[in-house]
Amino acid sequence: MAATPPVCDFGWKAVDFTLPATDGQRHALADLRGPNGLLLMFICNHCPYVLRAMDRIVRDARELQAFGIGVAAICSNDAAAYPADSFANMVKKSGEWGLPFPYLHDADQSVARTYDAACTPDFFGFNAAGELQYRGRLDAARAGAAAPDLRRDLFEAMKRVSETGRGPEEQVPSMGCSIKWK
Repeated sequence: MAATPPVCDFGWKAVDFTLPATDGQRHALADLRGPNGLLLMFICNHCPYVLRAMDRIVRDARELQAFGIGVAAICSNDAAAYPADSFANMVKKSGEWGLPFPYLHDADQSVARTYDAACTPDFFGFNAAGELQYRGRLDAARAGAAAPDLRRDLFEAMKRVSETGRGPEEQVPSMGCSIKWK
């Protein structure tokens, strides 16, 4: 079922966490931040919205890293009910997708609950001070194919955050599969 997260709560402070990742390390929030901000994404391995957008997610992540934005993804889905989202499958998908950022496992779903994550994908863009500045969509493609000239909402917003510390006032919420809660 498609879910839509709430609008951006400008200034909400990123809450610390430490999670295991597909690279064999544990990452804390402070380790993930870039000098100009942080993009946290709640994704999973099986969501059709994520699968159709993964090439654009990877492209935007690489380009945002060049602007000093740290990037990480978190999978919080109940792996017992959705085995495709198990940690072993996260490791596999991370390699297949060529993720240029840590892919973290939130097995107890505490981080997703703290961040009030609603769907996959759900994007949280923070400035260098750790204040939320973007909680919008990747682009207008939704679950369909993306036109080559499609406006890159997430990229443009986070580029602006890297330059000014502020996200755009007008944001369109992301839409995707609901988080699979235990």
